[in-house]
This record gives sequence, structure tokens and C-alpha cells, in this order.
Amino acid sequence: MKVLVAGGAGYIGSHCVRQLIAAGHEPVVLDNLVYGHRAAVPATVRFHDADLTDASALERIFAAEKPEAVMHFAAFAYVGESVVLPLKYYRNNFAATLTLLEAMLKHGVNKFVFSSTCATYGVPEKMPITEDLPQKPINPYGQTKLDVENMLKALAPATGLSFASFRYFNAAGAAEDGSIGEDHEPESHLIPLAIGAAQGSRPALQIFGNDYPTPDGTCLRDYVHVDDLSRAHIAAFKLLETPGAQHFYNLGTGTPTSVLEVIKAVEKVSGLKVPAKFAPRRAGDPPALYADAAKAKRELNWTPKFQTIEPIVATAWRWHQAKPKGYGDRKA
Repeated sequence: MKVLVAGGAGYIGSHCVRQLIAAGHEPVVLDNLVYGHRAAVPATVRFHDADLTDASALERIFAAEKPEAVMHFAAFAYVGESVVLPLKYYRNNFAATLTLLEAMLKHGVNKFVFSSTCATYGVPEKMPITEDLPQKPINPYGQTKLDVENMLKALAPATGLSFASFRYFNAAGAAEDGSIGEDHEPESHLIPLAIGAAQGSRPALQIFGNDYPTPDGTCLRDYVHVDDLSRAHIAAFKLLETPGAQHFYNLGTGTPTSVLEVIKAVEKVSGLKVPAKFAPRRAGDPPALYADAAKAKRELNWTPKFQTIEPIVATAWRWHQAKPKGYGDRKA
């Protein structure tokens, strides 16, 4: 299929573009390059520099490209910022998605793959997290993602829109060939922060809390490789042939990994010491978040290739060692 990838120059979106090509699909990228990188999009892929809030730009793109499906990765995802600037998140994560869906439906495109988040669960009632647990977000970021999920639920029976919504846990790692990787500014993810601290390009790593009720006192999270996430998205296409189909999936390995275990993995892979210091807990950080992804494995035949933290870190380390040119300039 021809697939319009919104946010296709970002971290997860750019990896999915390469997986789409490998699977025989034709991706077309739409990105405003606020957080994405032009260098992350293959030169052979058509690229549109546009904002999802621009309805006239979407009209031109849909009319010209005539995609058969849309993948949507174009969200803001800084939890702390969403608390301080909630309108920024409602405008980009919810209102822009509404504009995108309007353009899709106007042009007869009824297959939609949505990048959601485990943040929709808030502080879950139990571990591991299953898709049927109550969704009670504790920040505007998670709330905007849940609001989109609810909008999709309403659209499916009313319009025949078919969708799959993927609730990610901690996306991590880089392409195995080292061509693209994780490069946010500001950076908030643990693995690139730890690698940067080890390389000396970032300050000492802050470990927020060492008194959690976990084996080593630090938070437990579920790290899932970015290419494994991408493969799940493509596997969902087969489920979208039925008009009005609705699918929700957790994506994670189901293996909880602590902050200290991530640091040890970075040190082992790199051979360098990660300078780190403990800091007070951050408000709203649950002690543990990890997935039960049995539904995705059962219905999508999806099994993560990367099951443990060390090989995930190894892919990230290879990319950070020789970051390709162009990532310093988003428009390059």
C-alpha cells in the first residue's frame, strides 16, 4: 500500500518508514520538523514539510498522493511540559489529529494506525498492564492520547474508519544498520542520556529516586526496541480491511528493567563508566510500568526480536558512536 506517515521524520516514525519499505509498501512522509530530522527520511521517499493543523496543506497532500492508509506518529511527548503547557498538547496531539482524520475521511482513506501510549493508564491497578485495565491518565500528554482513542472509537461505527491504536511502553534502541537513531532536543529518555554521560557529551546522569519498592530501589520500566514497534504497526494492516474495525494493543517485552540495570547495560556495552548521582523522586513517577503484550502476540503474531535490555542498548550505542551527519540540522 501507499502509506502516509505523519511524523515520519521523528524517532519512531523514521524507523517505521524503513520497515514499510522493507515490507514492500510505499511510504510518504509528512513532518513539520519541529522535532523530526530531514536526514532521517530516505532520499527515495517523498517528503512533505507541513503541519497537521494546516487543513489546506493536508488537502493538497491527500489530493496529490492518494494514500491508502495513514500512520500517525506526530505527537508532542514531554510529560512535564504537558503539565506546564497543556494547550500546546491539546492543539498538537488532539486538535491536529482531528484535522488529519477529517482530511482522511474526505478523501476516502479509512485505514488508520495510531501511536498511543501506556501513559493512558496513569498509575495502573496491577502489573503487568493489560489492555482492559482502567485508563486514568495523570498528565495532559496521556489525556490527549486517550482523547484521540475515544474519538477513534466514535468515528469507527459512524464512518467505517478502521484503526489500530498501539500503547507503547519505553521505545528504545536504534536501527541495526546504524543509519538512524534516537536524537531528541531536549533529550529525556534514559538510554541516550546514559550514553551521553558515558561519552562525556552530557552531564552526569540523574537517577530520580532510589527508595522505590523495587529490587534495587529504582523505577522499573519496559524497554521495547523501536524496530519491534514498527513491525507491529505493519502487522496491523491485515486487520484493517473490515470497515469499522477497532483494535487496541500494548507493545512491550513484558520484562521490567530498573534504572540501575540500564546503566549497567550501557557500561557493559560501551566499556565506559556512566557518571551518575541520585536525585529526589519526580512527582507522578510510578514505581513500575511493564506490559502484558499477549494480545499483540496472539492477534498480530508479534514477538519482539529484542527481548532483553543489553542488545537494545547495543544498537543505541553503535548509532551514538558515529552519529550520521545531518542530525545537527533538522532541515538538512
